[in-house]
Amino acid sequence: MLNIQHLIDDAKCFEAIRELYWPNGVRCPDCESGNIHKRGLHTHQAHRQRYECQACGRQFDDLSETVFEGHHQPLRVWVLYLHFMGLNLSNEQIAAELDLAVGDVQTMTTQLADGIAVKKASATDRRHRSRRSVHCDRP
Repeated sequence: MLNIQHLIDDAKCFEAIRELYWPNGVRCPDCESGNIHKRGLHTHQAHRQRYECQACGRQFDDLSETVFEGHHQPLRVWVLYLHFMGLNLSNEQIAAELDLAVGDVQTMTTQLADGIAVKKASATDRRHRSRRSVHCDRP
């Protein structure tokens, strides 16, 4: 039987994440500087690039501050999972396609929903702060 995970290239998954996350080049997630040096690759994920900001010293990698950060599933599994979600497959169907336990897929669903909620909340907070600062600057 053919395992679909073997058809997905890890390097291309990380390349796609970089292009989506940093369309104008890698930037520091803290200070937004583009003065970044590569620090080698992740020890367990050969295509996951590590970086260091020369402006503020922050160390980060391709998955820092994304919904994929800190999870044990490889990025290619997440990419396939998102593809299957887009096809409106159930967790049970996705588990069967990816040869995962249904509980693992349910955990991924929860992690994705939680990550989206956190990102939405932080974007809302930034908008509110920016409105407050505009208000405070007016005479």
